[in-house]
Amino acid sequence: MSDVPFGFGLPDRDPERRGESDGPGGTGPGGVGPGGTGPSANDPFGLGALFGGMGGTGFGGPGGGDPSQLLGGMPLFAELQKLMNYSGGPVNWDLARQGAISQLAPGHQPTSAAERAAVAESLRLADLWLDQVTELPSGIDRGLAWSRVEWVEQTLPAWSALIDPLAERVVAAMTSALPAEAAQIAGPLAGIMGQMGGVMFGAQVGQALAKLADEVTTSTEVGLPLGPKGAGVLVPQNVTAFGAGLDRPEDEVRLFLALREAAHQRLFAHVPWLRQQLTDAVHAYARGIHVDPEAIQRGLDEAMSGMEGGLDPQDPESIQRLLGSGVLEPEETPEQAMALRRLETLLALVEGWVDTIVAAAAAERLPGHSALAETMRRRRASGGPAEQTFATLVGLHLRPRRARDASTVWGAMAQKYGPAERDRLWSHPDLLPTSDDLDEPLDFVTRQGAADPFAELTEGPDPRDDREDGDSTEGPTPQG
Repeated sequence: MSDVPFGFGLPDRDPERRGESDGPGGTGPGGVGPGGTGPSANDPFGLGALFGGMGGTGFGGPGGGDPSQLLGGMPLFAELQKLMNYSGGPVNWDLARQGAISQLAPGHQPTSAAERAAVAESLRLADLWLDQVTELPSGIDRGLAWSRVEWVEQTLPAWSALIDPLAERVVAAMTSALPAEAAQIAGPLAGIMGQMGGVMFGAQVGQALAKLADEVTTSTEVGLPLGPKGAGVLVPQNVTAFGAGLDRPEDEVRLFLALREAAHQRLFAHVPWLRQQLTDAVHAYARGIHVDPEAIQRGLDEAMSGMEGGLDPQDPESIQRLLGSGVLEPEETPEQAMALRRLETLLALVEGWVDTIVAAAAAERLPGHSALAETMRRRRASGGPAEQTFATLVGLHLRPRRARDASTVWGAMAQKYGPAERDRLWSHPDLLPTSDDLDEPLDFVTRQGAADPFAELTEGPDPRDDREDGDSTEGPTPQG
C-alpha cells in the first residue's frame, strides 16, 4: 500500500478518484500515489513512517523513509537513542514545532505594520459586506496578520487536540494486536513502537505543518478553526502567493480571502456544535482502528519465515523489514466508513455555505470575484490545505463535487426561501442535508417547502397526529 495517509486510512477509497492523474505520476491531487514524490508530496503528516508497511513511507521503504532526513539530518544512532528515551505523549509537540520552524526558516518573512493594518481593514470591510447577506453575526473581534512561523505556533493547540487521539490509537492498536504466540519473539517490538511513536510522530507532524504553513492563507482554510477564538487571520506571504499570476490587485485578493475567513468565523462562532462534530468524526474514525490478531499471526509467520536471519528485536533493520512487510495493516470498518461519510458531508456543507455567501457579498462589488473563486475551486480540486489535511489524517479524499452540491443547496435555499431560512438549517445538526440529500440537492430544497422542517424539533410531535405512515412527513435524518 503506497498511499496510506498517517498510516490510518486506506487508499483509493473513492472509486471516482481511482485512475485520476492531477499531477505527475499521481493517482489523485497533486500527484499523490505510486510514482509520486514521497512524504512531502502525498503524505504531509506521514505518520505511516512509523509503520513502514502501512504507509509505504517507512525506513528505506518506497516513497521516503530515511529517518535521519526526517529528524533534521542527525545521525540515526543518536535519533534511536531519543526514540528509546522519549516518554511523553503520543506526539512530541516540541519536536513538531522545532521541525516545522526549522523548515520554514529559510523563507520566513515576518509581517510588517503595513500588512497588519491592511489585514485588519480587509477583515473589517469583509464583515460589513457579509452583514448584508447573512443573519449570522460577525465571529471576529480582532484581525491578525500571521507569518508562516506564527501560523504554526498559534495553531499547535488545535492540532494537538485533533491529532493526539489518532496517534495514541494507532500505537495502541498495533501493540495490542500482537498475538500472544508471537510475544516471545516480537514482544520487544511493542515497547519500541510505543517509545519511538512520540518522536517519530513529532517529526512527521512537524514536516506536515511546515508544508501546510507554506500554503494556507487563513486560519480556517483546512476546514477547521485553528486560531484563537474571535481572531480573524490572514497569512500575508501566502495571500501574495495565492494571487500570483491572476493579474488582480493585491488588495482585491486580500479582500476575497478576508471574506472567506470572516464567513468561516461566523459559522464556527454561532453554530456551537459544528466544531465538535467535525472533531468527533475524526476521532470516531480513530476509535475504529483495529488490527486482526489472527491476521497478524499469519503475517508474522510468513514474514519472519521469509526474513533472512529471522527477527532480531535489537536490530533496527530487522524491525524495519517486519514493519515494511505490511503485517500490521488495519482494515477499514463500516463504522469508520460512516464516520468518514459524515465528516465529508459536514466539510462540504461548510465549504458550500462559505462559497455561497461570499459570492452573494462580493459578486457585484469585487471585480475579480469570478476569477478568484475559480482559482479557489481549482486549488481544492488539485489538493489544497483542507484536502491535504483530511487525506493525511484519515485517508479521506474530499470530492470537489460534494462542495458544489452543497453550494447548490445553499444557493437554492436562499433563492426560494430567503437567507434567513437558509441559515436556520444550521440551528440543529438534524436539519442539515445528509450525504444522500447532497446526491439530489434540489430535491432536498423542494422538500423544505412541504412542511415546516423545524416544527418537530421546536414543538415536538403532535399527539393527535394519526396520519398513515405513507402520508407522514419526516425531517432529515442525522448525518452519516
